[in-house]
Amino acid sequence: QVQLVESGGGLVQVGGSLRLSCATSEYTIGAYNMGWFRQAPGKEREFVAAMRWETKYYADSGKGRFTISSDKSTVYLQMNSVKPEDTSVYYCAAGPSFSRSKEGYPYWGQGTQVTVAS
Repeated sequence: QVQLVESGGGLVQVGGSLRLSCATSEYTIGAYNMGWFRQAPGKEREFVAAMRWETKYYADSGKGRFTISSDKSTVYLQMNSVKPEDTSVYYCAAGPSFSRSKEGYPYWGQGTQVTVAS
């Protein structure tokens, strides 16, 4: 069973940094493509970043500011130079192969709220 537990969200000032964590298992990280998505109120859930082994993908919105990484059992999303439009609930997800679509990920965490204050 795949379990994903996000943490690290909170209130951050514009231009600041935040690191989100997704606790899972070593097996999950080795077997699945790991992704981060976000969903703002009234909007669709959108792709942020994904990784499989050393291959990483980013949405244009976070390219150059966000970095996805992992250790044995945790996936991270380092968010730098945050903007008000980064305010969302951030979700960790696992899927069989890389996809920018949420439909490509059968496993999801509960989400963690990130609020960027201007």
